[in-house]
Amino acid sequence: MAVMIFKRLEYLKTFDFRAAVHLTVAARKNNTNGIIVGKKDQDHRPQRARGLPKKWPIAGVKNVVVVASGKGGVGKSTVSVNLALGMLACHQSLRVGLLDADIYGPSIPKMMNLHGRPEVTKQNLMKPLVNFGVPCMSMGFLVEEGAPIVWRGLMVMSAIEKLLRQVAWGELDILVIDMPPGTGDTQLSISQLIPITGAVIVTTPQDIALLDARRGTEMFRKVHVPVLGLIQNMSHYICPNCHYKTYIFGKDGATNVAKEMDLELLGDVPLDINIRETADLGKPIVVSQPDSPLSMCFKEVSSRILDKLPKQEGVR
Repeated sequence: MAVMIFKRLEYLKTFDFRAAVHLTVAARKNNTNGIIVGKKDQDHRPQRARGLPKKWPIAGVKNVVVVASGKGGVGKSTVSVNLALGMLACHQSLRVGLLDADIYGPSIPKMMNLHGRPEVTKQNLMKPLVNFGVPCMSMGFLVEEGAPIVWRGLMVMSAIEKLLRQVAWGELDILVIDMPPGTGDTQLSISQLIPITGAVIVTTPQDIALLDARRGTEMFRKVHVPVLGLIQNMSHYICPNCHYKTYIFGKDGATNVAKEMDLELLGDVPLDINIRETADLGKPIVVSQPDSPLSMCFKEVSSRILDKLPKQEGVR
């Protein structure tokens, strides 16, 4: 399956995953069910032992903000999209980009209503697809919609590096990276490959989500990435008829964790059907309902994040 997906990327000559493909093909020839064993595995040990790669900034990008979560299902991608659009809404002179780093489950194309393949420049760099004034890049642009990506770690890491290094972002004040859930290879690789201005952790008030949010915070601290704060998503539900507020997943969970871990609670985002519906339609609430209380909520959180970043000349 992995080889089939690579064939779809032939037009991107710089997407040279030869090392990863070689490992996969070698494994299949040896009937090891995708697991590299024996001498072929030993041949790659010197490469793994070379030490950590040197961090290099992404060309033209001034600040990188990663949006992460300790677990899936907390609405991280929805928050990422609305934060990027919220930053642009706060300061229209800002140049904000959005990178979908979730290789296995890319969702940015649908939420940003973007389709098709990226063009390639003369320098063999992919051009981001743009909507609502935000250039975007995602693995979802490079494979057929709905096609599963069945890759092992080495192939994912190679793809991540290409998405970081071989995209023609132009000049950006901020690149928002929507991370996959968890604290695995992707998070570690991105933290080691590029300088990150700060990380934002998305959680719900639920105890199990808060437990993983703690893990995510500690991971970024261990790799020396500043954690800008927590966002408590789905914090409460307001009945549209009687306006009664219900704390479905618990109350003040992220507030307590923020105090415990010496973090700022950047904001509470309620559980609301309009946020879900607008995201599914590819018209995020920040742009489709710009004056609504929900949109203002995302803009306020975006503004707090911007206040923590180095001031951009001519912007603030």
